[in-house]
Amino acid sequence: MIDLTIAQIAAAVDGTVPGHEGATVSGGVVTDSRRVGPGDLFVAVGGARVDGHDYLGAAAEAGAVAALVSREVPRAPLAQIVVADTTRALGDLAAAVLSRLRKNARPPVVVGVTGSVGKTSTKDLLAAVLETCGEVIAPVGSYNNEIGLPLTVLRATENTAALVLEMGADAPGNLTYLTSIAAPDIAVVLAVGRAHLDGFGDIGAVARAKAELVQNMRADGVAVLNADDARVAAMAPDAAGRRTVFFGTGGDAQVRAEQIGTDDQGRARFTLHLRGQAHPVQLTLYGLHQVSNALAAAAVAYELGVGAEQIATALGSASARSPHRMHVQRSDAGVTIIDDAYNANPDSMRAALRSLSQMAAGSGGRAVAVLGPMRELGPDSAAEHEAVGAFAVQVGVDRLIAVAEEARPLATGALAAGMDRREVQRASGVSEAVAMLRRYLRSGDVMLVKASNGEQLWRVVEALERAR
Repeated sequence: MIDLTIAQIAAAVDGTVPGHEGATVSGGVVTDSRRVGPGDLFVAVGGARVDGHDYLGAAAEAGAVAALVSREVPRAPLAQIVVADTTRALGDLAAAVLSRLRKNARPPVVVGVTGSVGKTSTKDLLAAVLETCGEVIAPVGSYNNEIGLPLTVLRATENTAALVLEMGADAPGNLTYLTSIAAPDIAVVLAVGRAHLDGFGDIGAVARAKAELVQNMRADGVAVLNADDARVAAMAPDAAGRRTVFFGTGGDAQVRAEQIGTDDQGRARFTLHLRGQAHPVQLTLYGLHQVSNALAAAAVAYELGVGAEQIATALGSASARSPHRMHVQRSDAGVTIIDDAYNANPDSMRAALRSLSQMAAGSGGRAVAVLGPMRELGPDSAAEHEAVGAFAVQVGVDRLIAVAEEARPLATGALAAGMDRREVQRASGVSEAVAMLRRYLRSGDVMLVKASNGEQLWRVVEALERAR
């Protein structure tokens, strides 16, 4: 973060300071006392299980010079900036810092990326491409909510050329709030899918929520929209006269992919057509769904002045940066493990299962799907799970292990679609799933692990690694 005095921070967040107004925050902004470093500002966020106000002493001991608090903590050995709501104040501080940076002679370009699937991969690809031109700030993982986004913004410095921000939403109004902190110069919408239906109600509401990003971009902003998703393409009028760029596989997309396929390891490749130029791209990322993400990144980079050949080269060398997102590794026993356990919804499940099938076909081994529950799907949750189980059969999965009671409909759907009962298993948790896998897996097999993040199904991968 840029250096700010405590008095400047208090003014930005409408806070009061009992003392120490002259001290300067010269480090970063953190919400986890275990990550505090010298000169940092510690933000005390209250949660259901942990209250940051209980850790002011630890933060001070680690070097924090000040804390953002919603109540003064007696005898805490650091300056306290008292506000009504620390999460809201965090957003206010990020907005104030970005506003200040935007007054520079060379302000950072803000790119906002949203979509029901693909946000993290697209953000990672775009950061890799733009890093060839200057300092890029992008979140590691999925810092895409009312806490993660401002923390990312606050990492910006006077030298930052681009802020690549992942913007998530699980209810109407989320993106309107996030864009009030960081209105994008370029607004990217990837897809509208069946995610967070508990908060939205139906897919139409999901589309309206994603459109908030386009509606709230800056007055001279550019909307980058997926022409292959009808609901996303229909957001063009939301740009309200501002420029729109389409990416996709159809002839009307300015940034287009042709000759799409995968290599024998399941990594996507295509020919990138960009404003009359054509360049072959071989991604290091797995799955055909990565082509759309790469096109979105290419469209943004081209808008920012990166040449088409440079874009193609950078895309080809970009690697997966965020954990548990189609991370592929090979065990000592010769099993290919796809760790995609960070999150899941029906659309991302289908994309991952397609990749599993393609990779297994390339290796000649069996396709094994270890799947857990998809959260926040509302009253249609059971039906959505059953449909994914049936889809696993359609794409040729050889064995399905449904982990946790809430994943039972996955097994039900697979059985209804004709999978042999001997190839459908249910595990109560990670330990039982690992035991099943140790008995079953053999060299050449390809295994996918995927569920909503709260299930922590990535522990299956860790357990198998420990057993090497």
